[in-house]
Amino acid sequence: MQETQTEGKKKQEGRFSSELFGWGESLMVVLIFFVVVFTFFVRLIGVDGTSMYPTLEDRSIMLVSNWSYEPEKGDIVVLRKEGFYRDQPIVKRIIAVGGDTVDIDPVTGDVLVNGAVLDEPYIAEKINTLEKMGDMVYPQTVPEGSVFVMGDNRNYSTDSRWSQLGMVDERYILGHVLRVVYPLDRFGSVA
Repeated sequence: MQETQTEGKKKQEGRFSSELFGWGESLMVVLIFFVVVFTFFVRLIGVDGTSMYPTLEDRSIMLVSNWSYEPEKGDIVVLRKEGFYRDQPIVKRIIAVGGDTVDIDPVTGDVLVNGAVLDEPYIAEKINTLEKMGDMVYPQTVPEGSVFVMGDNRNYSTDSRWSQLGMVDERYILGHVLRVVYPLDRFGSVA
């Protein structure tokens, strides 16, 4: 009788350790999956500043990917250019790609690409043409393999209008923004 109880306890302990091992194994597989995904396919990057307001707020966290990415007008991208903004990643919107001509109307502050005024419902306000035109001379033709970027908060963004950033080589693009993941009330895709 006592042997039966001892055998029952051993079986129960064996089942418990087996179940614990199974949980540990499952946890390890999930952890490896997340490491691979966040190493090779996507990244979480935070917004520092208000240059993309109202589309992105300061301290928002975004899911960013460069997996088979080709820059397109209107995309929101994260980029890093050596010597600019303490070599930290910045977030901007692509206004023009290689071969496009960018102009800014000095009276209205409208941005024109290839002679057409951009429809920009996402910007906070038009460019203050007296103070925020930048130090570039317009029109500017974007070299092949480069992009012209601007922040949505035009009057509070240092972007391609300023020679310290200027045209950005596509190789400096870390990826395009897929989604905002924080704050939760802004969770979702960006336009």
